Amino acid sequence: MSTQLLLSATYLPPVSYFHAIYQHDLPIVLDKYEHYPKQTYRTRAKIATANGILELFVPIVHGRKEHVAMKDVRINYDHDWQRLHWQSLQTAYRSSAYFEFYENEFEQFYEKKCEFLFDYNLSQLELILKLLKINRSISFTNSYEKAPSGVLDYRNLIHPKKPSIFETPKPYYQVFNDRVGFIPELSIIDLIFNQGPQTKNYL
Repeated sequence: MSTQLLLSATYLPPVSYFHAIYQHDLPIVLDKYEHYPKQTYRTRAKIATANGILELFVPIVHGRKEHVAMKDVRINYDHDWQRLHWQSLQTAYRSSAYFEFYENEFEQFYEKKCEFLFDYNLSQLELILKLLKINRSISFTNSYEKAPSGVLDYRNLIHPKKPSIFETPKPYYQVFNDRVGFIPELSIIDLIFNQGPQTKNYL
């Protein structure tokens, strides 16, 4: 029997990430020691724009080591990606029903610099759980285990190149519905900015 929900720390996580948290009333364990994998939600988020899906990428510092533990991955600030991300979020969601209500909560992530990707993603997760009024304890792994026992392991199941674990999402109103139609499996912020306090009910 699983006693914990094992997740990766991801950037503005997709809706399915919080679907997993909400559906399983288990303490959350974030993997600090997994080898950083490329092309995953750990550094990318999907939002809806007038032209369809826009992917936002957090640049990282690439070291000489091929395998770097997630806790040691540093964010790269050589380019002003924070300003670009925040501008993209404002453009995409300024006219959504709840953007102004939550704007200040999220703007902080694009004003302050955080050295490590894991810490940055963790702080976002903590905020979003608070906004959704989902009460879960968060702890961290002490080492990497490929196939740990006693946990529900979602580290590799929630992936941009795999089918969503949220198999039958109901359409909800999105800002650009009339232009691009409903787009599932976007970042949870799409749901929050459009549905506000009703977000948890959707999960």
